[in-house]
Amino acid sequence: MFVSNSSKRNEALLGILEHKHKTITANIANADTPNYKAQKVVFEDELAKLIQGGQTGRVQLNRTHEQHLPLRAGTSVIPYKTVQDHTTAMNNNGNNVDIDGEMANLASNQLAYHFMIDKVSGHYNKYKKLLADLR
Repeated sequence: MFVSNSSKRNEALLGILEHKHKTITANIANADTPNYKAQKVVFEDELAKLIQGGQTGRVQLNRTHEQHLPLRAGTSVIPYKTVQDHTTAMNNNGNNVDIDGEMANLASNQLAYHFMIDKVSGHYNKYKKLLADLR
């Protein structure tokens, strides 16, 4: 009753931002680990497609390898994946974590997460106020 397509997307985005936070903190924790390759969460392109196209359903995903797990129903309204970052230069120990970049990503992700928390809680507070007014 209180769930809309918009609220489903917002809640899915919260889950993705939480996963992105864990990925960034793992990169920071492994900044000195030899041969560690930084990882990043990719979802922005699919989110942009949903927003621009106004689609309310699922985006079709293709498995690129037969051993990859298929997306389960109800997993996320917004498709995302975690990929290794091979675009940056490596340190002498084979590690490619840019600690300054990761700290900037962490701050940006925290701002986005708190914005989405306010948006989702505002959605439900609207219904809470409506129900309180009906009493």
